[in-house]
Amino acid sequence: MGNFVFLNSFKNHIYNRGNNRQNIFLERKNYIYFLRLLKEHLTNNAVDIIAYCLMPNHYHLLVYLRDDILSDTMKSLSLAYTKAINKRFNRSGVLFQGRFQSINVSQTEYLFHLCRYIHLNPVKAGIVDQPGEW
Repeated sequence: MGNFVFLNSFKNHIYNRGNNRQNIFLERKNYIYFLRLLKEHLTNNAVDIIAYCLMPNHYHLLVYLRDDILSDTMKSLSLAYTKAINKRFNRSGVLFQGRFQSINVSQTEYLFHLCRYIHLNPVKAGIVDQPGEW
């Protein structure tokens, strides 16, 4: 019964990339900080992360929404991360290519496809040979 409820719940594929396709993660600490912000802004605010992948110039999140707060939550996450990167690297201006993108995932087949796609992203990009290495 639990899987049935999960597969029929409200899920979204959320993604964004760096402005001009530039890197948004410039050092290892940036990935860790972004993950910390994900926990702080998303999982504490009625969002469960099903799958994710942080690539050098973009990210993918597959999330289950328990509440309708995605827009405000993603805005606060993006602002917090951009401010930190701008301060750390003495830069100013936008980091992301605009507002995050979100696609509703309503079909089980598409959900499974997205999970594979997200986890294979670093392999397809030639960064690693196996998803577990990333």
